[in-house]
Amino acid sequence: MELTLTYILSQVFIIINYILLVISYQSKNRRCILILNIFSLTSSCISYIFLNAKTGIAMAIVSIIRNIIFILNNEENDKITKKDIGILLFIYSLCIILAIFTYETSLSLMSVFATMLYTYSVWQKSTKVYKYLGAPICLIWIIYNIYIKSLFGFILEFILMISSIIGLIKENK
Repeated sequence: MELTLTYILSQVFIIINYILLVISYQSKNRRCILILNIFSLTSSCISYIFLNAKTGIAMAIVSIIRNIIFILNNEENDKITKKDIGILLFIYSLCIILAIFTYETSLSLMSVFATMLYTYSVWQKSTKVYKYLGAPICLIWIIYNIYIKSLFGFILEFILMISSIIGLIKENK
């Protein structure tokens, strides 16, 4: 890993990504979580472009699309409908199709697994699921950040994992 301008810029954008994610884990409002994540995902996507992490780029784009769909489909109903299941299956299909086209190694699939698990967590009507799955999702992203050699991604994902655990504790009080 060389300290080139490209690498430094990738790390700046990954820092912005994680600041926004930490804030999202403290929110109790699903819509707010989704909006914050659109901004964090945009920053993440830019970071992945600088790192040439093709699967990460693809999953960030799918995740932005996912969050927009979830915001637009934000119904007051707490029950999961057939439409909700269809949306989840559509997003999972996008993940799988893009994973096929961007596959590099089995470690590149970590971003796909994390994205699918994260999608499930924000697909739920309850923010509790989001907070319960935060730590396992972080562990998967840690593996991916090691794979793409994102030093700040690794460090900040660990911090995010702590933040998600704090958010979970707050949620359960």
